Amino acid sequence: MPASSALRRSLAVIAALPLLTLAACGYGSDSTADNAKEKVATGSSKIDGLGSVKIGYFGNLTHGTALVARQQGLFQKELGATKAAYQIFNAGPSEIEALNAGSIDIGWIGPSPAINGYTKANGTNLRIIGGSASGGVKLVVNPKKIKSLKDVKGKKIATPQLGNTQDVAFLNWIADQGWKVDAETGKGDVSVVRTDNKITPDAYASGAIDGAWVPEPTASKLVAEGAKVLLDEASLWPDKKFVITNIIVRQAFLKEHPKAVEAVLKASVEANKWINANPDQAKAVANKQLEADSGKALKPNVLDPAWTSIQFTNDPLAATLNTEAEHAVKASLLKKPDLKGIYDLTILNKVLTAEGESTVDDAGLGAS
Repeated sequence: MPASSALRRSLAVIAALPLLTLAACGYGSDSTADNAKEKVATGSSKIDGLGSVKIGYFGNLTHGTALVARQQGLFQKELGATKAAYQIFNAGPSEIEALNAGSIDIGWIGPSPAINGYTKANGTNLRIIGGSASGGVKLVVNPKKIKSLKDVKGKKIATPQLGNTQDVAFLNWIADQGWKVDAETGKGDVSVVRTDNKITPDAYASGAIDGAWVPEPTASKLVAEGAKVLLDEASLWPDKKFVITNIIVRQAFLKEHPKAVEAVLKASVEANKWINANPDQAKAVANKQLEADSGKALKPNVLDPAWTSIQFTNDPLAATLNTEAEHAVKASLLKKPDLKGIYDLTILNKVLTAEGESTVDDAGLGAS
């Protein structure tokens, strides 16, 4: 590529970053992808008389449970004549805004925005009602500029959004290296550049960033652009397990429509069971939903390594949530929170028992 073209591309990407920050303040995009399996079955009835249940998720493979459940028609099957409606988000803070505004009822989301949302509302807005995934987050870098972990200092590294799960994890890792960064501005020993996952590969290719701490499939997209995996976040956790995706619900919706919540959780449990029994098929199904949502499927060189780094589980891995909250406190993005009551796993454990599966615990953070 001529130097002038590369410069124009780099400047265009950099200029787009503030606009994308503003766009992230929206509530996400409605998804109306046509899917025959999502048609309401003849003779089915509405749950609790609801016209719809509004479900939120990200266009990330770490939200594979939601992708598969939707593509396979599992949400709609369990909801009967109550329509499963969807919104797609880039990162958690905007999804919390949507939940608070009533634009969604139930959502797949990372732990940090769930913690932030819960504490900012003094524990009145949401409950975590189930787990979905562990892993699937990597630090990927330009190997010409960054050859070792110490080389990250002084470089420009992207995260999806201020205060989202990967942003907090990266800020915590930076602090562990003894480096200093202002969490709000992202300026310091490392430049933390908050960038929409959709344009992070272009930002990397243009040279606007030197790497990224991101979820899949963005990490593998960067690798396809020539980046190298410098660190898999799973290596930083005991047993290499940490919550990356939870299921949350509006507390009012949980109280008023427990049958609808149970229906969504049944679909989630069924999806995870099928994913783990049929990983190759599930990978293709998740990719098909990504294509329906975004208009573009992932190529095998991105899809395959991304999918294998994610573990799908009904267990919310509640003990790791406390640790992630401590990371946010350490990064000065959160005052020490009281997370007692953030979980209500009652309905999930009812579903798991009925399915003959092991129940899960809330690490002492359940609602009384």
